[in-house]
Amino acid sequence: MRPLRDRAGAPARADYSDAVYGSLLAASVIAGTGSGDHPIPAPSLVALLLATGLVFWLAHVFARLTGDRARGAAWEWTEIRSVGAAEWPLVQAAFPPAAVACAGWLLGLADATTAWLALLVALAGQVGWGIAASLQVGAPARTVVVSGLVNLVLGLAVVALKTLLSH
Repeated sequence: MRPLRDRAGAPARADYSDAVYGSLLAASVIAGTGSGDHPIPAPSLVALLLATGLVFWLAHVFARLTGDRARGAAWEWTEIRSVGAAEWPLVQAAFPPAAVACAGWLLGLADATTAWLALLVALAGQVGWGIAASLQVGAPARTVVVSGLVNLVLGLAVVALKTLLSH
């Protein structure tokens, strides 16, 4: 894979914001579908995680490209590919929780157990990507810790909602 380039043609730095967002999105999907007395079957959860990631990826790519068109830019395949690649971490963030859901199904775990495990993996991804983003920009240690804590609190809010709305 060729490295991404910024508008000036220089190598672009990785942007972890889509991975953080994708992890929160995956956690929200799991929380919204894997709760209560009748959790979604694990294969359906896998499909829903991946499909949701893809749909949101397409929406983000379209929105960025459309925003550029509003400023008079022409459609160019290089930009479409570049924007698609830049937004791809949104989809990639769904892979670990989807893999855990698939593994839980293959191991014969209960759907509710599988959903909780996938949710924990999505939460860990969200915290991890938030910390990685802070480290990448050279943030001071205090900011890195705050970033991790904020992402943890956001993820735990999803877990709390899942727990409260399951009963």
